[in-house]
Amino acid sequence: MKTPVLALMLTLTAAAGQLAPIVRPAAPRTLRLDYYHTGNAKEERFSVDRVVLEPLPWPGNPARPADDTNRGKYFFEVVDAASGAVIYSRGFSSIYGEWETTAEAKEADRTFSESLRFPAPGAPVRIVVKKRDARNVFRDVWSTRVDPADKFVRRGAEADAGPLITLHDSGDPAKKLDLLILGDGYTARERGKFERDARRLTATLLATSPFKERQHDINIWGLSPAAAQSGISRPSQGIYRRSPVGATYDAFDSERYVLTFENRAFRDLAANAPYDVIEILTNSATYGGGGIYGLYSTVAADSVWSSYVFVHEFGHHIAGLADEYYTSDVAYLPAADRVEPWEPNATALLDPASLKWKDLATPGVAIPTPWPKDEFERYTKEIQEKRRAIRAANRPEAEMDALFRDEEKRDTTLLDEGPHAGKVGAFEGANYEARGFYRPQADCIMFTRDNVPFCVVCQRAIAQIIDLYTR
Repeated sequence: MKTPVLALMLTLTAAAGQLAPIVRPAAPRTLRLDYYHTGNAKEERFSVDRVVLEPLPWPGNPARPADDTNRGKYFFEVVDAASGAVIYSRGFSSIYGEWETTAEAKEADRTFSESLRFPAPGAPVRIVVKKRDARNVFRDVWSTRVDPADKFVRRGAEADAGPLITLHDSGDPAKKLDLLILGDGYTARERGKFERDARRLTATLLATSPFKERQHDINIWGLSPAAAQSGISRPSQGIYRRSPVGATYDAFDSERYVLTFENRAFRDLAANAPYDVIEILTNSATYGGGGIYGLYSTVAADSVWSSYVFVHEFGHHIAGLADEYYTSDVAYLPAADRVEPWEPNATALLDPASLKWKDLATPGVAIPTPWPKDEFERYTKEIQEKRRAIRAANRPEAEMDALFRDEEKRDTTLLDEGPHAGKVGAFEGANYEARGFYRPQADCIMFTRDNVPFCVVCQRAIAQIIDLYTR
């Protein structure tokens, strides 16, 4: 790891013409606030769990402490208690933020563990958490005081995650976007398999635009904490594992959605590496993954679709990209009101003349933009019915893969031809809804699995986040 505790630079003194040492201040440590987020569809509450001083220096970009990208369902600020100045801020989303839109949240309360990480301040600060209201405007929802000198700040909370693996090294973490690939469900004997899986997916990411063009701005690290058993939990199949990170299929009762709800364990393991973003790589073969902006993304390493899922879910995590598909089953309930989404690649098109990606739209293209929507929905409905039948009968995963391959061929044939293929406009169907939301192009990796790249709007959105950590 290249981050020094103290950077020492020699320069010529103008007066004496001699070499004299100039000492740059050490990078601050990383401070983490772990807290509990409790509530239901109508109300939410926050409470402090612990404050943790992580062992490594802050890996973020000191030149960009303030987040001006307007991403995330939530936003937090670190405010100097004495002066009232905001010294750090970031947008983020959370598992709670997704759960509160499910049917379960209408009937029950739940508590989720969450964390906020920031450069350790030199004096007491106030942490202010904001949330988007019904019009997507940020409003204060919680505030708490943190004193970095408090004797109850935890030190040494990190857990044994094994040796840090360098997968792609471009330089000082403070000047790079640092991605940690964190293995889950790999035994000590399978650590070599983890490294092979991680290197394979690293190559996939760095071959995908805009990561391909920006790979000199990215570091990628790997950690593989030893699991007692191989694999992760899959409750729908009666499979339960006490894996180090706690990743599990069936999140929100969605069979392919992979999350960990064990935030404390996950954070204590990740603290052994410099990171801005995290990919959890699960030692499993069933199609699955997930991605939450500013939290983490997940992928099943041995699925034949792992390359697609890795890149797609990482798009959610790094840039807050919306899902552009709308025919698959999801756990979320539709919003009661149609407002302009904060996600950069979806629009409600409330004012076609003010399309949010107007500067990238293809000249002369109609808004909304025609595409073979009826035909797409017809065969996709057939695919979904077959998919549910395969799962209900507990058929081999190979049958699901074959079904997805058939869908991939049909998508490619339908979406990559015709007068609007590759054009930027406003194509209806996005954000899990067939009507009222629009995506930038007919096809994108956020829409289908048919081996297409990120659309130009998604690429720009990703590049803006890379800039936040590197420029």
